[in-house]
Amino acid sequence: MGSSKKQAKMVAIDIGISQDNREKIVKGLSRLLADSYTLYLMTHNFHWNVTGPQFNSLHNMFMGQYTEQWNALDVIAERIRALGFPAPGTYKQFVELASIKEVEGVPKANEMIQLLVNAHEAVARTARSIFDVVDAANDQPTADVLTQRLDIHEKTAWMLRSLLE
Repeated sequence: MGSSKKQAKMVAIDIGISQDNREKIVKGLSRLLADSYTLYLMTHNFHWNVTGPQFNSLHNMFMGQYTEQWNALDVIAERIRALGFPAPGTYKQFVELASIKEVEGVPKANEMIQLLVNAHEAVARTARSIFDVVDAANDQPTADVLTQRLDIHEKTAWMLRSLLE
C-alpha cells in the first residue's frame, strides 16, 4: 500500500510575491521573531525578579509589556506561515537568529530598564531592516506587521528611557 513515510505535499503559492522574495522576507521575519521572543523572555524574567523601591510599578509595567510581546509572537510567526515557510520555534534557532543576547544573573532595576531599552531598540532595528525587501515585493501585510511592531517598540523604548532620566 505504499511507504509508511508520509511525504509533505507542497501546494503552490501564488499570492503575487515570488518564491525568492517570500524566502527573503521570511529570513527577516525569522530574525524579528527570534529578537521578539528573546525580548519577551527577558521582560518576563525581569517581571519575576525585579526588586527595590520601584518594584510594584516595574513589576506591573513589565507584565503589560511581556503580555503584549507574547501576543505579537503569534502575529509574526503566522505571517511567516502565510508566506509558505515554517516558523522557527526552538531556543536553539532563536539564539542563532537573534541580535539580542540573553542576560546573565539578576540585574538591579535600573540595569533591567536599560537592558530593555537596548532590546526594544534592537527589535526596532531588525524590523526596520526588513522594509527594503518587503517594499520591493509589494508585501503590504508584512509591512503592516512591521509598522505596528516599530510603533510599539519605539514607544516602549521611549517610556523606559524616561524612567532613567
